[in-house]
Amino acid sequence: MISNTLITEEDAKEWQKEFPILRDVIHVGNCSQAPQAKKVRLAIEKYLDNWLTVGMDWEYWVEEVNRSKEEFAKLINASPEEVAITSSVSLATASIIGALPFDEIKSNIVLTEADFPTIGHVSLAQAKRQGFGVDFIPVKNGEIEEADYEKYVNDNTMLTCVTSAYYQNGFKQNLKKIGEIIHQKGSIYYVDAYQDIGTSHIDVKEMDIDILTTGNLKYLLGMPGIAFIYVKKELSERLEPSITGWFGMKNPFSFEIKNLDYAPDTRRFDTGTPAILTAFAARAGMEIINKVGPKNIEERIDRLSIFTLDLMRTKGMDIASPLDIKRKGAVTAIRVPNPHDVERKLKEKQIIASARGDVIRIAPHFFTTQENLKIVVDELEDVLKV
Repeated sequence: MISNTLITEEDAKEWQKEFPILRDVIHVGNCSQAPQAKKVRLAIEKYLDNWLTVGMDWEYWVEEVNRSKEEFAKLINASPEEVAITSSVSLATASIIGALPFDEIKSNIVLTEADFPTIGHVSLAQAKRQGFGVDFIPVKNGEIEEADYEKYVNDNTMLTCVTSAYYQNGFKQNLKKIGEIIHQKGSIYYVDAYQDIGTSHIDVKEMDIDILTTGNLKYLLGMPGIAFIYVKKELSERLEPSITGWFGMKNPFSFEIKNLDYAPDTRRFDTGTPAILTAFAARAGMEIINKVGPKNIEERIDRLSIFTLDLMRTKGMDIASPLDIKRKGAVTAIRVPNPHDVERKLKEKQIIASARGDVIRIAPHFFTTQENLKIVVDELEDVLKV
């Protein structure tokens, strides 16, 4: 990973050559799906060529899955032994909650209204079966107040789920500070980092995060069908997943059907045959992010946010995102009538943005230029005038 290095406009233009679609399109829908990188496509083709010519190469394929775990571990400053792989954050969350030892004292979990809905759906479904309570910290004016963690998390809280950034408007939380509050209450600290990892520096050791999950199709430059689970080593050893499979066992290839022998580390949260093709893509995408450096990308995103917010304010747009850069991620959200129509009309102008709820989201990445963003804001203004 490179040291702190300012990403310039020229650097961004040079990086755009890595993403063929950017020759013709301005892509600011990274909060939904990143553009395809040449490196990622080559990784996918590498798997397909191997499958075509070798036919069956399980040892090599599983080795590549393990390499993707290593790349993810590097991204968040974890050990590869603390990383498991699955298909989605939904399944990861179900697996985590299903492994928790609820009792009469630790009898509830806490979510926030800013969490992506799947976290709520999975939690409520599990609560029906296991009999624990689910409390929601409210969103107030598009944000979560840190003081509300003090209010809602208590001695009965087994797990507190925190989104690193609000998917609707990009509101970004102070993960280290929130973790201190949660741990003081005796709760396990679970972070869903899907909404900003790849544009934000996340260090699970520095921030003392117990569990972290994310997928790869957004700012990590990957594709759907793969997600990663980090569980702190000393915690994973105490958890016994009920959603499991042969790759979660100590020795998957012993084929002992009558023996539930969990792996000694976070690999116990692996399940069945891993997502091999998507692991090839995930590793390649994360290699790009690690090469550029999350701290460098975060600094770049902050500068692009300042530039975008200034443009939008001069045009009188209805900004739904925080104006304080320290509380804002990559997304700049604008309240508009008929957001999906706005998304479609922008696409006709060769601009990829993302509608969600009552907003249109503009989500650049490190390769986005200020010139790109000026065009986007100007075209958005024209669309809204019609």
